[in-house]
Amino acid sequence: MPRDGRSRRETVAVTQAAQAALAAEHAAVYGYGIVGGRVDDTRAGEAREAHDAHRARRDAMSRAVRALGAEPEAAAAAYALPFPVTEGEAAVRLAAELERRLTAVYADLVRAATGSLRAEAAAGLREAAVRAARWSGGSVAFPGLADRV
Repeated sequence: MPRDGRSRRETVAVTQAAQAALAAEHAAVYGYGIVGGRVDDTRAGEAREAHDAHRARRDAMSRAVRALGAEPEAAAAAYALPFPVTEGEAAVRLAAELERRLTAVYADLVRAATGSLRAEAAAGLREAAVRAARWSGGSVAFPGLADRV
């Protein structure tokens, strides 16, 4: 049994959830590179702030995966976009979609983790939900759980 009192099964579940959050952050960093190049000047600052926030979260999740005793998965060279992003309106939709996807993986990590990692995941979920609402102009009652219903 690991020193933190978790069973092997629980440790594997937490590690998988943390790796999923890391993968989603890698995708968000990539996606915001596209968003930032396509949004108009009024939203460019917001895109830069989100990009920087996701880089910081990516780095934090990489450290968390290492702390769990696993090797953090590397970013892919490129990611498939859910739809073509050729202009500003599509870039705004992409930003909202990236954030919505992050709420789901952070909700999974909140469920699996304990202690400081759970608090980190809850903060990631909250921040992604706020950004999703800003980009989409609306919100859902339980961010990260709506996809599970």
